[in-house]
Amino acid sequence: MSERIYRLTKAGRDAWESQDAAVPADYRRLLWIMDFHGHAGLLRKLVGTYPGHILNEWLDELEQLGLIEQVPAGEEAERDFAVPDDDTQKFDTQILRDETEKAASALARTGAYLALDRLRVRQGTRKRPEDTVVLIVEDDPDQLALADLRMTMAGYRVRVAQSATAFLQSMFEEGAPDLLLLDIELPDGDGFEILTRMRRHKVLADLPIVMLTAKTDPEAIGRGLGLGADGYVTKPYTKNILADVVRRVLNQS
Repeated sequence: MSERIYRLTKAGRDAWESQDAAVPADYRRLLWIMDFHGHAGLLRKLVGTYPGHILNEWLDELEQLGLIEQVPAGEEAERDFAVPDDDTQKFDTQILRDETEKAASALARTGAYLALDRLRVRQGTRKRPEDTVVLIVEDDPDQLALADLRMTMAGYRVRVAQSATAFLQSMFEEGAPDLLLLDIELPDGDGFEILTRMRRHKVLADLPIVMLTAKTDPEAIGRGLGLGADGYVTKPYTKNILADVVRRVLNQS
């Protein structure tokens, strides 16, 4: 088993030292752990905190954002940190495709559910991701920034709302998005109630909706799918998990 050796870039160190709000808290925490615990301490700190595929994809995302960089062979330093390059730990989007094809609304090991009965009858969109608008409704600023960043990195156009009121205002002023990413717990409303009302709306009943939430209990998941959600993604998640669910819900090639 080989290892990938990383070190923080100047931008990565500045991000955690200044607590840059533009960098989500989970990323800042990883950068802090990497900087302080280095090669020897990183895996001990992170094992049990995040699933293997989550950690690997988050590191990939940090590298894409220029916050960390891989160290060329032979240039490693004692403080650089290593992650096993084990293909069995890396998330493969095919896992999501295979497992969700086995049974309707089956839980993939990624924490993503799909309502296959709804998706089977949905016509695919002809829009490319860069022309597809995703509206994210999330009250937690850091979770909102994280979802915004990941959808943007996946190539989608993003609108955001931090409350049920802001969601309604966005719909009124800018029209319906191509897909709604909806949290359950909002300061002035309930995501399940919003989902129910959307499915009863004459015009918006077929709007693609994915619940994006920390609620992982079977009752909440079953309720969301039963009320008409097309997908249900639990936190923590990665860009690839979320992007693949969005692609499948939109039946986007």
